Amino acid sequence: MFASLSDRLASTFKGLRGKGRLSEADVDATVREIRTALLEADVALPVVRQFAATVKERALSAEVSGALNPAQQVVKIVHEELVTVLGGETARLAYAKTGPTVILLAGLQGAGKTTLAGKLALHLKNEGHAPLLVAADLQRPNAVDQLKVVGERAGVAVFAPEPGNGVGDPVSVTKQAREHAVAKVHDVVIVDTAGRLAVDADLMQQLRDVRDAARPDNTLLVVDAMIGQDAVRTAEEFAEGVGFDAVVLTKLDGDARGGAALSVVTVTGRPIMFASVGEKLTDFESFHPDRMASRILDMGDVLTLIEQAEKAFDAEQAERMARKVSSGEDFTLEDFLEQMQAVKKMGSLGKILGMLPGMGDMKAQLEQVDDRELDRVAAIIQSMTPAERQDPKILNGSRRARIAAGSGSSVSDVNGLVERFTQAQKMMKQMGKGGGMPGMPPMPGMPGMGGSKKSKGKMAKSSKSAKGKRRSGNPAKRAQEAQQVAVSDAPAQEFDPATLPKELRDLLD
Repeated sequence: MFASLSDRLASTFKGLRGKGRLSEADVDATVREIRTALLEADVALPVVRQFAATVKERALSAEVSGALNPAQQVVKIVHEELVTVLGGETARLAYAKTGPTVILLAGLQGAGKTTLAGKLALHLKNEGHAPLLVAADLQRPNAVDQLKVVGERAGVAVFAPEPGNGVGDPVSVTKQAREHAVAKVHDVVIVDTAGRLAVDADLMQQLRDVRDAARPDNTLLVVDAMIGQDAVRTAEEFAEGVGFDAVVLTKLDGDARGGAALSVVTVTGRPIMFASVGEKLTDFESFHPDRMASRILDMGDVLTLIEQAEKAFDAEQAERMARKVSSGEDFTLEDFLEQMQAVKKMGSLGKILGMLPGMGDMKAQLEQVDDRELDRVAAIIQSMTPAERQDPKILNGSRRARIAAGSGSSVSDVNGLVERFTQAQKMMKQMGKGGGMPGMPPMPGMPGMGGSKKSKGKMAKSSKSAKGKRRSGNPAKRAQEAQQVAVSDAPAQEFDPATLPKELRDLLD
């Protein structure tokens, strides 16, 4: 969503690199570019004015003029101000001391409240809570049925005493839901209300009645991040008409310009608590202002990447793999398949790589990464017998033809996978010995890098022969002779890009 804003800011900061001092004209030009970038991103005008004024004031202060690298200091200032605009600290849910915690979802029609209710329920379930979804949207056709389907997919109970489609009283359903939650020992109640237009006085009054009946600990306004400045106006009207504690942004993975996220906090004074970043129920995360600011400035989001990896990779599996590598056991295709499936749980490869710092210049390549390649590789491995996965050396021509037919691929695809796996297996063995990457000469003094007796003898022999030669009195020439001896004794190993996986080869091309 913030791609265009990130590109504009990145090009702006490139013009500052290499300057030992920043003049007032440099600061004015930079702030002007930042202001234009924010306006093009559909950020509210009052927010842009305040942001630009603050950045300019700080950029002209002593903290920049006295810095060793003024350009980096300006980037730091912009990052800090973006964090402030996005809310400063991460907002958290308020939990009730006694009884179930009630979360009321409100918002416009089509904002994605029902799907988000399931995502929030699954998120809380993974944190150890026992949530209950309440179908209080009795206006929209099939809204109750949709919530039941979403609840079933999330593995969460749904309270739906009324069929909906215009039948039933949402206030009565909300009152019954609290009693049901206490009886069934649910510690969190998520109430899905009907979408409404803020100008509809009757529906807004109904929402106030539902709020009074629910007595929510958290009222969350669900906002579609794709609607731009309308999101800010909606938030203002709901703040006046009903009131809310925090904002939840949906469709943050869309291609809109992202101005809503940068405006709603400053305009309403309410923080952004959660963000929906995809279509799957697991595409849901807490909103961290500092991490979002880092993403916008192409600084990456390594913390979120680590959190996703911790969720995707099983601790016992990771420990087993670590023991296997350290003990020097063979890395099998079964292990390869396990690791690949864990990576797939983290999301698309492009999204994962995009969280790494400095990947902004590779957006075009990241968009071309095909996630279906993982499925094709998995199909090839799953078409093998257990014995073939344990020992790929037994894969003769007929076996490879059978695997290709069973996986819907070609024999060349099977051969390519086996070749890449063989390289990965060598790398794992090298790492198990404490060494570096294959194709690179060992570094002296590193644990596990002593080499065999044969190689040690060869090194000793070369050392003796070097000592026997007459050394030059010129220090520069003597260093050059020593370097030539080291190069001649080093194993002739070269790195072959063809051994890399297809995705990384495409990025290098």
